[in-house]
Amino acid sequence: MAEVRVRKLDEWVVGALRARAKRHGRSLETELRQLLSEEAFRPRREAAERARLLREAIAKEHGQLSDSAVLIREDRDTRG
Repeated sequence: MAEVRVRKLDEWVVGALRARAKRHGRSLETELRQLLSEEAFRPRREAAERARLLREAIAKEHGQLSDSAVLIREDRDTRG
């Protein structure tokens, strides 16, 4: 695992993060690790949400699309 060092943080920032960690029953290091992981993963969550909304919009406009796996299997079976 990589290590990161952040310098020159204002005391109030560290104090706020320490208080947040305490509220969550975690150490400051664990809280920071959680925050950084969540932030790094945020673009993926946002993309998944956009995809979900797009699927809903398509389903609303065109109805639920059928699963093509059955048709593909039938086609393959007829070809031998």
